[in-house]
Amino acid sequence: MKKDKASNSKNTRRDFVKNTTLLSAGMLLPTLEVGAMANVFENKKLKLALVGCGGRGSGAADQALQADDNVELVAMADAFEDRLTSSFNNLSEKYEGTGKINVKEKNRFVGFDAYKKAIELSDVVILATPPGFRPQHFAYAVENDKHIFMEKPLATDVPGIRKVLEMAEVAKAKKLNVVVGLQRHYQENYLKTLDLIKQDTIGKIVSGQVYWNSAGVWVRPRKPEYTEMEYQMRNWYYFNWLCGDHILEQHIHNIDVANWFIGEYPVSAQGMGGRTVRTGKEHGEIFDHHFVEYTYPSGAVVASQCRHQPNTMNRVGEAFQGTKGSVVTNDAGIAKIVDLNGKELHSISNSEGHNPYQEEHNQLFAAIRNNETINNGEYGAKSTMAAILGRMATYSGKVVTWGEAMKSDLKLVPDELSWNTKPPVMPNEDGFYSVPVPGKTTVI
Repeated sequence: MKKDKASNSKNTRRDFVKNTTLLSAGMLLPTLEVGAMANVFENKKLKLALVGCGGRGSGAADQALQADDNVELVAMADAFEDRLTSSFNNLSEKYEGTGKINVKEKNRFVGFDAYKKAIELSDVVILATPPGFRPQHFAYAVENDKHIFMEKPLATDVPGIRKVLEMAEVAKAKKLNVVVGLQRHYQENYLKTLDLIKQDTIGKIVSGQVYWNSAGVWVRPRKPEYTEMEYQMRNWYYFNWLCGDHILEQHIHNIDVANWFIGEYPVSAQGMGGRTVRTGKEHGEIFDHHFVEYTYPSGAVVASQCRHQPNTMNRVGEAFQGTKGSVVTNDAGIAKIVDLNGKELHSISNSEGHNPYQEEHNQLFAAIRNNETINNGEYGAKSTMAAILGRMATYSGKVVTWGEAMKSDLKLVPDELSWNTKPPVMPNEDGFYSVPVPGKTTVI
């Protein structure tokens, strides 16, 4: 990672308040067997490892260090040395003199297998690599009895989803804490809104619209010295085996809110999408827009749209219509509920200083200290699957059911990777990558 990228991350995700209101949203589940606690609690110094040292991982490490007075970062791992070094330098600068950064040079691991060494040195691990690696890294952390914070999404293909669901059950049996970076579950205005929905304020939800429309994200230019593997790894967002397309990597947040508020996961999806603006060879194989219609077991239908097109309408948020009223939510901290005549019933906002990104870590470390358990693994995996289902629908142009999708053995991520591995997708002689074609592309 370049220095300016890391510095920008430091400004956007590190400067969060330490003390925020702890929410009791049913996420902290007391364990029954104190002796079954697989790792650490009470006053022991907690050893933290960071796997994935980009902006997201560095921000999560900073929040973890703020969440507990007796935690230290002891190991870091990344595919790229420059990205690890930049993250280490930024965190060291911020925490100079605190004793919270104790990552010896020998404990800064680089490469595809670096995650194993970092995880083995930790009590708590942050998993923030590109999501294609998440199932493998999560499984290793659970097998080694670590408490886990992992960023969304949790996989890019269905075999990965099945692995995450399997290991989430193992983590539950081991009483390991697993927090997933779907931070709206830790955000006050969403939690308060859900409470009102459960009180029948808007009646039964029958329809909804969820949005992630924005201008798009970064592109990192190809350099002559890059192998194809290094180029794709540095531009992971544009390759499905690493990212899963932006309907998964970003729009999962809004799809997850629909699943959460309705209390179900979709039974089917159909939709459309393509590339009309972001069409260069530097944009890999992903679409720049998706529109999906999700149908739920209750009969509710949710229209999902996400777009990466400059100079178009920006919107990130959700709206739901019920039999008695409707609700609008967004991550800016405001939610509104109105009745069928449009009269405002509730205006809901976050408390001053509340930050859900920080709250995720506050609750994770509080659970470890108090011998409680949080396990977000199942809903994290199923909301990831819902977004993959949407991608299957837009890429194929067909109606895809949850049941048939969950049986898919189509693997996007190779089992073994090295810098000499040929990536699963390759450019043609003109440098362009094959783009999914509705009606032709196989998705299951």
